Amino acid sequence: MSGALLVVGDVVTDVVARHAAPLAPATDTAARIRTLPGGAGANVACWAARSGCADVRILARVGTDRAAWHEERLRHAGVRPLLVRDPDAPTATVVALVDAAAERTFLTDSGAALRLGVGDWSPTLLDGVSHLHVSGYLLFAGSSRETARLALATARERGVPVSVDPASAGFVSELGVAPFLTAVEGVDVFLPNADEAALLTGLADPAAAAAALSRRFPLVAVTLGSSGALVAVSGRVVSRVAAPAVRAVDSTGAGDAFTGAFLAARLSGADPTAAAEAGCRAGATAVTFVGGRPAVRG
Repeated sequence: MSGALLVVGDVVTDVVARHAAPLAPATDTAARIRTLPGGAGANVACWAARSGCADVRILARVGTDRAAWHEERLRHAGVRPLLVRDPDAPTATVVALVDAAAERTFLTDSGAALRLGVGDWSPTLLDGVSHLHVSGYLLFAGSSRETARLALATARERGVPVSVDPASAGFVSELGVAPFLTAVEGVDVFLPNADEAALLTGLADPAAAAAALSRRFPLVAVTLGSSGALVAVSGRVVSRVAAPAVRAVDSTGAGDAFTGAFLAARLSGADPTAAAEAGCRAGATAVTFVGGRPAVRG
């Protein structure tokens, strides 16, 4: 399999605050703060490009405030930006609070990201595309959910394989499990983390959850953080992949890195286990530096 990867998702301005001490209510907590380009969809696209996918594109909606900056950063990462500029809403912003254990808590202002509308979609966006990936964040608001479902339907009509990552257990819980699963019906590759898999199946054991999800989706890869990933097909776990041991600094982009590298490997012809191994290597790399994107020189 070869060809372009199209990501339909979110482009976000990340404000990452790393604090070694617990947050102190009603007063100051010392932190190291950086503003970086982010967004689950954009991160996936950048990691796919970094992992060898030669033609990666992203469709997303951004505010005019940071559009040029985001376009430049995406191009620099080897991604073709197809960004719709929204004159009425700012670019989405996420404040990521990262503690001493590299665990993160997000404060999210979706801004323009979830205003991606059906008018922003065209079947021609799939020209030359071998795989469509949709960020689950788009499923958490009416307008962007309709657009995501339209993109998925168009891809299925054209015979283009599609993948989805649920993106946020908290937002899935707010939307509801049943509506979420309805929205992603027909997806070929499903890429949840362990918390999302547990929420969507009601099964606490990640292997049982992965197996259950693979009865609904042809290929499932469940990420387990530092414990690696599970690959499930046709109701059973077919492989357990270990993650390289590293010293974690910021876990913000680990799941996106896994997804991007996994998809790039699949597009190059790798089997699901080899793709999961590539994903785990990328995820392990991602946690060793601050931010959700791969390091780019220049």
